[in-house]
Amino acid sequence: MMTTQQQMITILLMVFVTVLTRALPFIVFPPGHPTPRYIRYLGQVLPLAVFAMLVVYCLKDVQWLSGTHGLPELIGIAVTILVHIWRRQMLWSIAAGTLTYMLLIRLVF
Repeated sequence: MMTTQQQMITILLMVFVTVLTRALPFIVFPPGHPTPRYIRYLGQVLPLAVFAMLVVYCLKDVQWLSGTHGLPELIGIAVTILVHIWRRQMLWSIAAGTLTYMLLIRLVF
């Protein structure tokens, strides 16, 4: 168990780290200066990379040769893709696919 002093130090460190991570972009890239090309590039490719990593993570434990054979997962992915094509909003896409998957595994499969 942590002492009160240790708890206070931990809380203060977390506050400092939170404020630092919020302020760091404004310190490193001050207003009025052009954004570096590599940062603009990362802004374009990282959302897709995160999306791809999410798909890989979600499919890593699927038993393709038994049970539902990954059918709820594949339907959830299809819904995610279709909603993303329709709305072009990643949050809506992920929410729709997740909701579809959860409903399928709870009510259908």
